[in-house]
Amino acid sequence: MTAVTTTAGPDRDAARVPVRRLTVLYDARCSLCTFLRDWLVRQHQLVPLELVAAGSAEAARRFPGLDHAATLEEITVIGDAGQVYRGSAAWVVTLWALADHRPTAHRLSTPAGARLARGAVVAAAKWRGGWWAHREG
Repeated sequence: MTAVTTTAGPDRDAARVPVRRLTVLYDARCSLCTFLRDWLVRQHQLVPLELVAAGSAEAARRFPGLDHAATLEEITVIGDAGQVYRGSAAWVVTLWALADHRPTAHRLSTPAGARLARGAVVAAAKWRGGWWAHREG
């Protein structure tokens, strides 16, 4: 699996560097996000996942060059070699790290699957938007 969006420098070619660990930044204020975080920690992981609250001091310390405001708007996953995955690519790479869901990740990485993955991300964003509007209203 290769990064769709990357911040790796020329000496860290994200397309050819193996992924040995992923950090998933999630919105700790969002009930859907924390539900998914809890689900992820219960899964058999082929690639270890570290779950860190987006926008936290820990996230800022680990990833000083990242746009941390954007990580609260869109799921962001960082590979141990500097790869940065956002949106549907982040969901796909996270599923790829899980033993029971790697085949699904491979299907979602096809052109047809990518449309489905984008649709899931849009649906989650709409749910989150409605949840935040309800909490603030």
